Amino acid sequence: MKKNTLQLLSVILALFFTGTVTSNAQEIKKDGFETSIGTLTIHHVGHASLWFEVNDKVIHIDPFGQMGDYASMPKADLILITHEHGDHLDAGTIELISKENTQIFINQAGFDALKKGNVLENGDKTEGLGWKISAVPAYNIVHKREDGTAYHPEGRGNGYVIEFGDTKVYVAGDTENIPEMKDLGKIDIAFLPMNLPYTMSPEMCKEAALMVMPTVLFPYHYKMGETDTQKFAQLMEEVDEIEVRFRQ
Repeated sequence: MKKNTLQLLSVILALFFTGTVTSNAQEIKKDGFETSIGTLTIHHVGHASLWFEVNDKVIHIDPFGQMGDYASMPKADLILITHEHGDHLDAGTIELISKENTQIFINQAGFDALKKGNVLENGDKTEGLGWKISAVPAYNIVHKREDGTAYHPEGRGNGYVIEFGDTKVYVAGDTENIPEMKDLGKIDIAFLPMNLPYTMSPEMCKEAALMVMPTVLFPYHYKMGETDTQKFAQLMEEVDEIEVRFRQ
């Protein structure tokens, strides 16, 4: 990336070309990517909530009812839950968007709370609807509670790498810039969280981006007015290989 004007222009043009849909007086921005199996459309609901669509199949990630009108969104063929915190595991919304044959992949603590789903631990690999899915580590090293425990302990929550044909999407979950990010291999599209004290600062998010090196990076799970997105944009100005898109 280069200079602030290009950053702003990129955001404006991306919004123009990708479009929006309205849900509950909220604009849900979307992006389209061509993959070897068809067009992948990514819908940015808000916070850590996303839904993807490819070949008439829908995958919801961390659906959280406070982020949008899920009754107006398509039901899920597949749901991925990164961890058990209430803004990622919303049992009522999961029920609302589930069909009889909806597959759910979830971490162990999330399964213990929800009482259903297929448990994936860090390092597990599986397939859902023919897509390869890998559960990868997501945890804190630096940021901890007053009692010294990490907001997200190592080995508990998941990030996910989903392979849509030749296109690999990394949804990091609640994590810091952990060393395992260097082992993910080629990533095309990445979602990296940026909200303190629970995940990453702008500086940490840049370090994570340089480990992952996606073609397109969506910072997510940030709060407008609380997270310094402009600082992150400035930090990424000279990283020409990564296109940063702000959607929240």
